[in-house]
Amino acid sequence: MWKDWIRPLVRPLPQWATVAVAQPQQVVSATLRWGGQSADVTADHTVASLKPLMIATSVDAGQRPVLEYRDSATGTLLGVLHLVQAAPVVTQKASLALYHVAAGEHYCLGWPRRAWNAWLQNRQMQKSRTSHHFAMKPAAVQQLMIAYLCPRPVVLVSVDTPVHQNIFPMDLIGPLDRSGFFSLALRSTNVSMPVMRDVRRVVLSNVPATMKVAVYKLSEHHKQPLADWSALSFPMRRSREFGISAVAEALRVQELTIVHSQQIGSHTFFLGRIASDEKCAEGDQLHHTAGFYQAYRRRQDVPLTDV
Repeated sequence: MWKDWIRPLVRPLPQWATVAVAQPQQVVSATLRWGGQSADVTADHTVASLKPLMIATSVDAGQRPVLEYRDSATGTLLGVLHLVQAAPVVTQKASLALYHVAAGEHYCLGWPRRAWNAWLQNRQMQKSRTSHHFAMKPAAVQQLMIAYLCPRPVVLVSVDTPVHQNIFPMDLIGPLDRSGFFSLALRSTNVSMPVMRDVRRVVLSNVPATMKVAVYKLSEHHKQPLADWSALSFPMRRSREFGISAVAEALRVQELTIVHSQQIGSHTFFLGRIASDEKCAEGDQLHHTAGFYQAYRRRQDVPLTDV
């Protein structure tokens, strides 16, 4: 019908898609390129801050590398981020490269729809300026969507002390394989941030996609701690080493010992070591990806499972 034809001309695609993907995701690969060299960083890059938008990796790729995202099955280039080196993240035993995102482009939509959709999305963002994504500039949000071409897993982070308990969702997380670190970029306004910094122990529950509604409900605990574990709508159990409450239905439970933290822009960047890793069940995990990437996959007749 004519409405189906005209809709893309007047309405932007959703910025984000919530999808079910098996971990570790293998649908998109990420490669750093610089000075004739390259490195696979699919499991070795993460968002370290939203404002400014920063990427961290174990790979020192020089001053101005390019981060490429490709379809793993076909090798098709999906998008690129142009990076500029910043001061590294230095710990007692390692140094991580940190990069500003200077520019980016994606190729999931054809021209001119790509430019038109970005214009529609940017206009929508400017009309509804909220605290979402820390009031990032529209161009930075477009770059962030490119970083989400690699579907990002959603976990529930548990913090548990005699005086403070909390559980909240995060997706600015991920391994930095070459260094052996696991990273979390947590908004510095989160009520549990000082506790995590001091106690240096958290538990990550990798949740199945079927728990989406319950997981999103816990977003309120970025601002207020949990009153009582028994108030949750799903069962909990104790983690293996730390004895911190973890989701009983989790596909995987990882205990993380935090070894370094520092503020980077809008976020506190935590680096940790995995103290224990329990793979509890098989299944698809809750992930976030860019809306234009899901649109691309629909055109290829291989959409990710919407949740």
